[in-house]
Amino acid sequence: MDTIRILIADDDPGMLLVMRKLVERAEGYTLVGEAQDGKTLMELYERESPDVVLLDVEMPGDSGIDCARAIQDKNPKTVLVFATAHEEYMKSAFEVYAFDYLVKPFRMERAMQTLRLIRERLRESVPVQPLPRRPQEEAAPARLMLKSRDGLSFLDVNAILLIQREDRQTVIYTQNEGRYVTSDGLSELEQRLPKPMFFRTHKSYIVNIHQIESVTPYGRWTYVVRLCGTRHDALITHERFVELEKLFS
Repeated sequence: MDTIRILIADDDPGMLLVMRKLVERAEGYTLVGEAQDGKTLMELYERESPDVVLLDVEMPGDSGIDCARAIQDKNPKTVLVFATAHEEYMKSAFEVYAFDYLVKPFRMERAMQTLRLIRERLRESVPVQPLPRRPQEEAAPARLMLKSRDGLSFLDVNAILLIQREDRQTVIYTQNEGRYVTSDGLSELEQRLPKPMFFRTHKSYIVNIHQIESVTPYGRWTYVVRLCGTRHDALITHERFVELEKLFS
């Protein structure tokens, strides 16, 4: 990733100026838009597809938390950083997997540290120790039936690498760069797939644990799961990471 694209949002023009100066000082970032309300924020997000969104919690129209939920539903890998004077929203912020929560008035160096850490997380690719052995699992059905607008598809379960929510759709990635879109939801597929071969790492991802290549830190409470044989990866929350480690212990 050569340049990190960042979108900022705050209903206070003075704080928007502070955010703008922060981005200008940070190495490796490009400011792609500014918003002072939730509606404009989401319009800019849809148009610009930024890597990072730095936003306030309380804004006219949709709140920052509401916008964060919508952004997570569209692309869970968007990095979210909240900057607000309201500490009571911290729990809600981390429920949408916020990378950080800056309490106003924050020191510029504290915010710069967050942007440096985001840059390192987005650029690093050093794997953790490989998982040691496969856990015992249910017998896998040979094929999985999927519903779509075009009818029914049947996939070899062992060929499935990753299932994710992508732009409000359920998408399945298989070996040899196969891609299938289905009307089935993640929770429905999770029930039909053998456990623990298929593991729900995050509200937006299910992975084939036999295809995990590495797990690396991504945010304060989130990691990236890289898979063999594909350029696509998944997110895993800290809680699910602990559960994954238990499977292999």
